[in-house]
Amino acid sequence: MELIRGQYNLQPRHRGCVATIGNFDGVHLGHQAVLGQLAEKAAEMQLPSVAIIFEPYPREYFAGDKAPARLTRFREKLQVLRRFSVDRVFCLRFDNRLANTPAEAFIERLLIDGLGIKYLVVGDDFRFGKDRRGNFALLQQAGVLHGFQVVNMHSFVIDGQRVSSTLIREALQQGNMNTAEKYLGRPFRMSGKVMHGDKRGRSIGFPTANLRVSRQVSPVRGVFAVEVFGLDQEPLRGVANVGRRPTVNGTQNRLEVHLFDFDATIYSRHLHVDLLHRIRDEMKFDSLDALTQQIGCDVKEAKAFFANK
Repeated sequence: MELIRGQYNLQPRHRGCVATIGNFDGVHLGHQAVLGQLAEKAAEMQLPSVAIIFEPYPREYFAGDKAPARLTRFREKLQVLRRFSVDRVFCLRFDNRLANTPAEAFIERLLIDGLGIKYLVVGDDFRFGKDRRGNFALLQQAGVLHGFQVVNMHSFVIDGQRVSSTLIREALQQGNMNTAEKYLGRPFRMSGKVMHGDKRGRSIGFPTANLRVSRQVSPVRGVFAVEVFGLDQEPLRGVANVGRRPTVNGTQNRLEVHLFDFDATIYSRHLHVDLLHRIRDEMKFDSLDALTQQIGCDVKEAKAFFANK
């Protein structure tokens, strides 16, 4: 899969494609339906498939710190998109210039002159361009004039619910990991590189792999039963805390994973952590002894979860 960063990196060879546009936060089942339709059309027309995405998300640009938590970081999203036969990801920087680009100019400069699109599939709620004036009808008009087909992908519904990133975010906040997994089509996953910590977990008998959570806001917080991928033996099971570690006055979001029956040095390894079952909220304890006792209880609950899984 090829990553194209910005319009200035488009080459003549990139013209002629089938494409879709969106944030694809979480790459959930609704997104997967769009990508599946795109892959079928790419094979039929013998053209490469392109996912057009934005960094930062438009909502992050406009809302700043008040924007909702991301389900997937940029690198995580690319990893998932690669699984769905996307040939190219065209990433546009969402800044003041793009935010103020009229919808008609966006179509002409990027879709027609830049990519030479032959087929475009978008979600039924897709809006774009300055003041969000661009919509499906405008894209269809452009398609008639310039010779490309525009298809509206309808909502993907499960149990009467329209699958959306917002719905998944709400499920995660409530600790409903099974519901989030149902809409994602896979367990909710966080990834990162193992870094050096303060070794406090080892000192109390529960060594942890510490992963920095590179997110302003995490969509989850608390203690979870997890499965870990990225090591020689996988999956490895364990218990993890996502949060700021209030007992030790932590200030940064971290993902700390204690792996069962595991004792190896894994610094700088890149791990993928599937959060399968929420055990409890993150809590502040009066002492390390109280924290140690609670972690022992968390481990027992996580092992019981896996025994019944």
